[in-house]
Amino acid sequence: MIDMIETPSPNFDERTLPISMIVLHYTGMQDAASAIARLSDPEAKVSAHYLIAEDGQIVRMVNEDKRAWHAGRSHWRKVNDVNSASVGIEIVNPGHEFGYRPFPVAQIDALIPLMQAITLRYKITRGNVVGHSDIAPARKDDPGELFPWERLAKLRLVLPSPTKNLMDPHWTDGGFLLALERFGYDVTDPLAAIRAFQRRFRPATIDGIIDGECRSKLLALLLPRPMGDD
Repeated sequence: MIDMIETPSPNFDERTLPISMIVLHYTGMQDAASAIARLSDPEAKVSAHYLIAEDGQIVRMVNEDKRAWHAGRSHWRKVNDVNSASVGIEIVNPGHEFGYRPFPVAQIDALIPLMQAITLRYKITRGNVVGHSDIAPARKDDPGELFPWERLAKLRLVLPSPTKNLMDPHWTDGGFLLALERFGYDVTDPLAAIRAFQRRFRPATIDGIIDGECRSKLLALLLPRPMGDD
């Protein structure tokens, strides 16, 4: 049983799609209280199913069977109504606007069993556990380059950043964008899509430039068993 407190938000409606995704966000506000207040404000028209404070406290705000309003205008793997298809988790962090910082261990320790329970409940695949910046690359940067994706990858909750036996396919830039779209990204804004991919899978350098490392990692991710799983 996962310990959590209930702080219901009025901001939800009915789902029109089965749950097949988890979307991770940072709150991008100065503290947890401010984030909870906004996610509960009817005029804000935003919400999430869960919020995780920096000390690891989990707050449930919308029941999973309802459609929370966290994704906004977004797209992932042919799904355009991501709110209907996903469980949204807000992770308290000031974000890039208010002093972005590493996520505390206690916070990620709380996130992991919650994610494990959700993925098991809905049989969510690793490729459908994404960040807000993955589904809305032109608008969002969260949860950002400091988020510990690799810790989650080691638990097989998310796709890893490929590191082994990488091969550069030498795609043209257009070929890379086609592959990126096949992987799941909206490439309408090519630079934003490239930067979102880098933020997730090559966070050390987020420059929007397609290089051999980006091509190699994307090719590995498109394989039936992505390299770097072990």
